[in-house]
Amino acid sequence: MTSTSPTTWELARRLIALEAPRDAGPDASDSQAGRVCEKLRQPLARFAGVAGYRSLISRAVAMAKAKAPLLEPLQVQPDGSLQGFHGVEQSDGELGTVVVVYLLSLLVEFIGTPLTISLVRDAWPDASLDELEWGAEEKS
Repeated sequence: MTSTSPTTWELARRLIALEAPRDAGPDASDSQAGRVCEKLRQPLARFAGVAGYRSLISRAVAMAKAKAPLLEPLQVQPDGSLQGFHGVEQSDGELGTVVVVYLLSLLVEFIGTPLTISLVRDAWPDASLDELEWGAEEKS
């Protein structure tokens, strides 16, 4: 079973915070966590293909729903995009973070921390990630 580390939570929160300035206000059609997943979709689809990304995000959503049943409205579309994030995040902003955490945790588990960080840097080239402290189990 995939575990989530404090560092993965911190990374997820940072990525969501990076998307906050782009928020168009309370009537925005998407959410910060949804934008993080969408931004990760591009490099991950290049790396693993659309089907590979869809499989990964589907598993992350299923795991997040098991932890936070309020995420039930969230649905993965055939292209891997997510639908239903905005309504979920309006009820509890931290709920979206759970999905991002599981997506990142699955990536660390399957491809390792260095490649996960490389993919994150591809999506957010200006993000400051150097001071994140990955545990020994996450560095493999």
